[in-house]
Amino acid sequence: MKQLKCKWMMRLAMLFVAFNFSLLTSFAENYPYRSDYLWLTVPDHADWLYRTGEKAKVEVTFCKYGVPQDVEVSYEIGPDMLPATSSGKVMLRNGRAVIDMGTMRKPGFLDLRLKATVDGKQYEHHVKVGFSPELLQPYTRNPSDFDAFWTANLDQARRDVSNERMVVKCERVDKYCTNEFDCYLLKLHTDRHHYIYGYLTKPKTSTLNPQSSTLNSQSSTLNPQSSTPKYPVVLCPPGAGIKTIKEPMANTHYVKNGFIRLEIEIHGLNPEMTSEQFQEISTAFSGENGYLENGLDNRDNYYMKHVYVACVRAIDYLCSLPEWDGRNVFVQGGSQGGALSLITAALDQRVTACVANHPALSDMAAYAEPGRTGGYPHFNRENQMLTPEKIQTLQYYDVVNFARRIQCPVHLTWGYNDNVCPPTTSYTVWNLISAPKVSLITPVNEHWTTTDTSFTQMHWLKSQIR
Repeated sequence: MKQLKCKWMMRLAMLFVAFNFSLLTSFAENYPYRSDYLWLTVPDHADWLYRTGEKAKVEVTFCKYGVPQDVEVSYEIGPDMLPATSSGKVMLRNGRAVIDMGTMRKPGFLDLRLKATVDGKQYEHHVKVGFSPELLQPYTRNPSDFDAFWTANLDQARRDVSNERMVVKCERVDKYCTNEFDCYLLKLHTDRHHYIYGYLTKPKTSTLNPQSSTLNSQSSTLNPQSSTPKYPVVLCPPGAGIKTIKEPMANTHYVKNGFIRLEIEIHGLNPEMTSEQFQEISTAFSGENGYLENGLDNRDNYYMKHVYVACVRAIDYLCSLPEWDGRNVFVQGGSQGGALSLITAALDQRVTACVANHPALSDMAAYAEPGRTGGYPHFNRENQMLTPEKIQTLQYYDVVNFARRIQCPVHLTWGYNDNVCPPTTSYTVWNLISAPKVSLITPVNEHWTTTDTSFTQMHWLKSQIR
């Protein structure tokens, strides 16, 4: 008995340390910042994965100041992002209890949703476990003219605006320049009607660190006649929302390690505008993510068509730079940015490696089938968003149909507790990628990744340089 108690306290201590590390790296609703109260949930399979038909059990602890509490916990259990199918209550004895989550007969994820009321205040938590997720397949169909549709749209955009006419503005931004790199604000004309803005960062050759010098030395051998330093290029598309580029210097580890990096927005919103100007413009959009519904009844009118085209046109621009090494083209992003990274990798064969975190826009129409989990932006939450016409349009824009077509190596990261881009759809995307691929699965993560993960992905891209 003493041995079991010691083992439990060691597990509690380890989880508490891990929890505090997560607080230092990111804020997440499941783990409130600097809270006196802490949930600990430990599935009886270390990887949080089970076979279909196999029962899952979760040990639950609720702590105050790190001390386990004897409290009543109510719970619900339901499929990922779907209504609960069972519920119950349990009394924590000596601060802990084991809840039997049951099983799933089909591949997917179950979500254990917990509530406790202490001193008149309610505390919530949840934990998801997977059942044979490697067998998940998409609801979204693969249209026969998918490739022809995108080839025609990209060709049209290039006819409307040639590479020579694409750059509308390229201004050095002194406030973001350092002795290691220069930063430029770009305005790119990507098709007949649309513009995007981006911040371009380039290394300064006189201050390259040894790692960057190695990259430059490798690339320079491609063109020994040129005196212009050569670097890999990285495109970073944005996450979802009506927004400009708020923190252009948040990922300078790329440029400091010898990459040319272009971080873009997708709505034609100048990141140098004032907050008042931004507020005036943003009110023209229907809600924070209303653009994801705009024109969805027709594949030719859907808002995201120009966004996907713009990402490829941004690659056109990067590949026109005299400093590009002529071989290495990378895309990197998270959430909507992760989706756009995978989409760009599929549309443009020049992309040589792709990094994506918890991709949005994945199997979006799956909610149309009862009992199925779909991806962000969760069109099931609004009326008349999953009509036959809209479902047909989504086939041309869903990440799952781009994932099938990716040929370059992919590094994909996702967590199980994510309620924005659920693990069900991330696994579905992963299962469809036939190209060389590497996964970093972080079960505890919600819709966030750590700084360490960002550096891990950057170093993986360095390993892909040819």
